[in-house]
Amino acid sequence: MYKPLKKFVVFFILILSSHALAENQEFINWTNQFKIKASQAGVSQATIDKAFARIVFIEKLLVYDRKQPEFIEKTDTYVEKRVTAQRIAKAKNLILEKKSFLNKIENEFSVPKEILIALWGIETNFGIHKGKVDILSALATLSFDKRRSEYFSNELLILLKLIDSKKVNIESMYGSWAGAHGNFQFMPSSIANYAIDYDKNETIDLTNSLEDSFASAANYLKTIGWDKNILWGSKVTLVKNINIDLITTDARNFQKAMTYEKWKDLGVLSDVKLPSKTLFQLVRPDGTTGPAYLVSYNYEKLLHWNRSLRFAIAVGLFSDQLKYD
Repeated sequence: MYKPLKKFVVFFILILSSHALAENQEFINWTNQFKIKASQAGVSQATIDKAFARIVFIEKLLVYDRKQPEFIEKTDTYVEKRVTAQRIAKAKNLILEKKSFLNKIENEFSVPKEILIALWGIETNFGIHKGKVDILSALATLSFDKRRSEYFSNELLILLKLIDSKKVNIESMYGSWAGAHGNFQFMPSSIANYAIDYDKNETIDLTNSLEDSFASAANYLKTIGWDKNILWGSKVTLVKNINIDLITTDARNFQKAMTYEKWKDLGVLSDVKLPSKTLFQLVRPDGTTGPAYLVSYNYEKLLHWNRSLRFAIAVGLFSDQLKYD
């Protein structure tokens, strides 16, 4: 029995090796085609050579892409893991420690410091977990994959242009498995559109410079329309059955917005006092079960950061803990 089994194992390994070699060759072919695309888009040959010299295929990223906690964990579980007593305490201390700087950013960009600190805490645990994956390789791997190839290919091309124009340093381009970078996990398109060299040292450093990081995050929210006078939302209790057509369960398909008074008439009761003129939508990330929230225009702005109903809810709830004792 030993020899046949040994032959089978060897045969199986050869099959796996052949598959890996074929996939590797496909990736090499893809990178060669992308180099041509980058050159045609105006990226210099020097930048293309330097960037692709470090790019490798990282197969495990495809697994991460298909098992994102924002989309598979229940809302209460997702929030409880991220909005912890320890993080809340640390966030409050950081607000006190950096009070002058945070007030300056808040006043300049009209974005609450509590929202910025909450985003920082949830995205990278206040800069502790910014990610160690080579972003060029991450974006190339996910571009090569068919699931969201167009999106990641665009992000990769933008990053190459940022490197080429020396707006970012290629040596610092490390981050998450999805290609997000820095304290607030900016994708390349976000860097290109919203990042600021706030400390005026002629480079945008979203990893080591808190000045660049916070100013860029605040500028992002301000530019896309954050309204400092509107609450993000509130957790609610449903005391009546609500028409499913009025409930948002998918971040890509928001339902009807109404004033709180109209929601209240339908049986939706808020945990906090909500302004009478603000329009709210009813969000229930877990579908017909789980917690429900009334969310405002500002909540939708948080979704620009991460297209996950649970993510935006976690940021909102975290910020509330920092604003109200």
